[in-house]
Formats: sequence, C-alpha cells, structure tokens
Amino acid sequence: MNRRIFAFAPAAALVLSLGLAVPALAAKIPLNEISRYLNSLTTVTAEFTQVNPDGTISTGTVYIRRPGRVRFEYNNDKTLVVASGGNVTIVDPKSNGGPQSYPLSKTPLSIILARNVDLGRANMVTGYTEAKNSTVVTAQDPAHPEYGNIQMVFTSPTELRQWVVTDDAGQKTTVILGEMRKGGAIPDSKFVLR
Repeated sequence: MNRRIFAFAPAAALVLSLGLAVPALAAKIPLNEISRYLNSLTTVTAEFTQVNPDGTISTGTVYIRRPGRVRFEYNNDKTLVVASGGNVTIVDPKSNGGPQSYPLSKTPLSIILARNVDLGRANMVTGYTEAKNSTVVTAQDPAHPEYGNIQMVFTSPTELRQWVVTDDAGQKTTVILGEMRKGGAIPDSKFVLR
C-alpha cells in the first residue's frame, strides 16, 4: 500500500552558536490552545515538502477544508491523495491496480481533519514536549492505537508547521508546510476525483 502522504520526518532547526546569544526556550503551547487553533481552521492552502518513508523528497500543494477534506497535489508527478466523504484515495500512476482507497478514520490524518479536535481526550496524546522553540504533540485514536499516530509540530504564536505520520506498518512520512493561506474558498471540485 502506498502511504506516502501519511508519515513525515521533522525538519532540522537552525542552531546558532559561535558565542551568539541563544533565545530562551519558548513555553509549551497548552493542549487546549492547540485544539482551539485546529478547530478554528476552516480552509488552508500551503506549499509542502514531504519526506517519504524511503527517504525520497516530494513537493506540492496541500488543500485542507475541515472537517474531513484534504487534497495533496504533487509537483512533477501525477500522484494525488484526496480525502473526502470519509475515505482517503491515493492515485499513483506508478502503482499497479489503479487508485487505492481507505477509510479516513483508519489513518492518523483523521485527527487533524476531525470536526472537533479535542487533544484533552483520554489516551489521545501520547507525547507532549517543547523542542527547539516548538511544541511537539503526538496523538493517536485512543480507541484504535493500532492505526498509527501523528506527531504535530507547532510554533508560537500557535501555527502548525509540520506533521509526521507513523502508519500501522510503522512507516513514517513527514510533511513540512510552507506559508499557510487560511480562510479562502476552496471549491468542492478539489475534493472530487475524476
């Protein structure tokens, strides 16, 4: 199964040494603030860089319309990943057998796309740390941890910068977001495969 969209490796932060003053570490962003932020996102468009499980790099544009919809368009590639209607469909011209479809609820990406994100829910958050002036939250479906997890990286003021999805087979895919354009209209046609 091609799950190139679901895992992501964190990007390295620039560290200044050579005697320069290093800024104080930022405090962790509270989980209720992160939940509020994710719930406030309606539409997002951003360029992305993806580190695939095999170490290759892909780039493209992601369109998110919460709840439940996302589209990854890849540059220089006809691959598409579209979530809509409760399913995720992967169209990869290089794979045999045509498009593959999976229930969105069985992927860690469903946590970001949920109608109501509540990171305070029992057993949802399995990791919550501050690292390199970012807050890192690892979350899973508490009812189905076997589906994998998503590690989200937020900067302050609260902004989602990247995520790493570890799928049910343990493969990691990292998505690093460029500048996010929030609140614009994204047509329904973006979430329909023809």
